[in-house]
Amino acid sequence: MHELSITEHLLDDCIREARKQNASRIRVIRLVIGQLKGVVPDCIQIYLDMLAEGTIAEGARIEAEFPPVRVHCLSCGQDGEITPHHLECPHCGSLKLKLLSGKEFYIKSMEVDINGDKSTASDHGLE
Repeated sequence: MHELSITEHLLDDCIREARKQNASRIRVIRLVIGQLKGVVPDCIQIYLDMLAEGTIAEGARIEAEFPPVRVHCLSCGQDGEITPHHLECPHCGSLKLKLLSGKEFYIKSMEVDINGDKSTASDHGLE
């Protein structure tokens, strides 16, 4: 259910940024979602379809990428990648880990129409 609140904020931010670019339509919203964030892109799409009705984001499509979970091991001092289902140092097996990435959530870019032409607005952070 937290996807509803996230989608409301996402939509507000995207519309605000699109208006700054004089966009007439938002076609695609590209998100970066950390694997440990617990956000389901399909749920965001469903809520976006409902919330965006009658706005410049109506019909917009969500695209998501999921960067790897990166950790620093406090036991061996090495950095590495883990999966959400295997939470131990890939080098020594320790569970004493400091999270470096994996909880991100931000707008990477949007594809918009400006004066009938497609354009890309990028790097709009949302945490």
